[in-house]
Amino acid sequence: MRVTMLGTGTSHGVPMLDCMLNDYARCPHQVCRKARDDARYRRTRASILMDTGRSHILVDTSQDFRQQMLANEVRRIDAVVYTHCHADHIYGLPDIRSYCRRQGGAIPVYGSSETLDYIRGAFDYIFNPPEFLGGGVPSIEMHILDRAMVVAGVMVTPVPVEHGPLKGCFGVRIGDTAYIPDAKRIPEGSLALLRGLDLLILNCLRLRPHGSHLSLEESLAYVRMLSPRRALLTHMSHEIDEDIEGKLLPPEVAFARDGQVVECV
Repeated sequence: MRVTMLGTGTSHGVPMLDCMLNDYARCPHQVCRKARDDARYRRTRASILMDTGRSHILVDTSQDFRQQMLANEVRRIDAVVYTHCHADHIYGLPDIRSYCRRQGGAIPVYGSSETLDYIRGAFDYIFNPPEFLGGGVPSIEMHILDRAMVVAGVMVTPVPVEHGPLKGCFGVRIGDTAYIPDAKRIPEGSLALLRGLDLLILNCLRLRPHGSHLSLEESLAYVRMLSPRRALLTHMSHEIDEDIEGKLLPPEVAFARDGQVVECV
């Protein structure tokens, strides 16, 4: 299996508009300023593409979906799995219409019941299109993912996590790879679903504690607890500079980058 890190940033992305508008005066490590000239520091909103050998499964349609598809020349999407309903993870949905047209049919979409209900409300025009609508709408089939099930030819296991007060948030495991882009706590039952991993891709917002995201220290504690063969940290704010914070990481852990491709067993 091959995993493409389409986006590795938070809802703000990197560089942040706030930093640019304030002449980067409050930007830690000047990461946002560096990102203007160095692609290593640029982080679009979090998403991955999993090439399973049988199909291409997209996890979340970020607000930067179109940009990510173009940058990585993604030619096909066989299914979309949503981890939760926050804006930075769902609002690229309308642009999958191009893939529906190209592939000649509906694309199956999976998520918790809470996430799918939110999507139906946020994109009512997709499910109840008006008589005249310019630009077209995507054709999608909604499926509740509340247990391990076959998605696009492979077994996908939802891994429930706690992400602030939000209900229905989960990470996903496919084979020996797991992806958890947003979490503050991984419940005991979910930890059991994350044993024996080749690759763990885990949320790491910043060094300081946060109410609904893992800090670097908390992320590394889960890595030690789960002992994957290797781990990538994602969903990072502008407070993470891999040239500085990278020195704090053990050998099997690294900060992910946009466009990074990882081969998995």
